[in-house]
Amino acid sequence: MDTTELDRRLEEAFDAPPGARRVVVRQAGDLADSGTYRSDAGAELTPAAVVEHLRDAPDDRSLPERWNWWMGSLEIAYGGYAEFEIRRWYEE
Repeated sequence: MDTTELDRRLEEAFDAPPGARRVVVRQAGDLADSGTYRSDAGAELTPAAVVEHLRDAPDDRSLPERWNWWMGSLEIAYGGYAEFEIRRWYEE
């Protein structure tokens, strides 16, 4: 997972503040490093894939809320994704 590329893509796609992007990038990196997504989805977790999945979330959600929405979907489908949810972040 190229976290620099993910941060750039999140900024372009969602115009999210740096703190919100930072927490999502950190969680995405942890998810990629775990191999959980690769094992369940049969594909590498890439910046493009993260942005694509986050775009599916309701439009009125912040970036961290979009991330949690996606992690909730993966939790329902496969289990084992609750640990990647964002528990707390600060709006800037």
